[in-house]
Amino acid sequence: MARSINQLVLMGRLTRDPETRTTTSGKTVTSFSVAVDRQGQDDQADFFEVTAWEKTGELVQQYLSKGRRVLIQGRLRQESWDDKETGKKRSKVSVVANDVTFLDGPSGSGSSEDSPYAKAKSQDTEDVVVEPVDDKPIDLSEIPF
Repeated sequence: MARSINQLVLMGRLTRDPETRTTTSGKTVTSFSVAVDRQGQDDQADFFEVTAWEKTGELVQQYLSKGRRVLIQGRLRQESWDDKETGKKRSKVSVVANDVTFLDGPSGSGSSEDSPYAKAKSQDTEDVVVEPVDDKPIDLSEIPF
């Protein structure tokens, strides 16, 4: 029997600045929304409400703002409740982010040079030594599996 899967990947732009709050149990949660352009349709987009918890949410709050491009990996969450005013059953689907990748710098220029991660990464790549690879055929009997 196959397992159930609830996984998604979104790439888009923040439509508002992130908002962080603390729950009654002391955990931090950051909320923001993302617009994802529909492929092949220049003037249409889909909008998603996203929540990021704890450290992921804190980084989103610290480094992201409206207009910034992001790649989000996460899952869908459906919530249901009774509307206090009308008494009707209400529901919504939102995204819970497991990982948020910052795709551009604070200016939205498409460059990630201002990101603290880009600076750390560029320092690591200076020490890389590329060794030439010979073009001899691979002996399949040497592969351990």
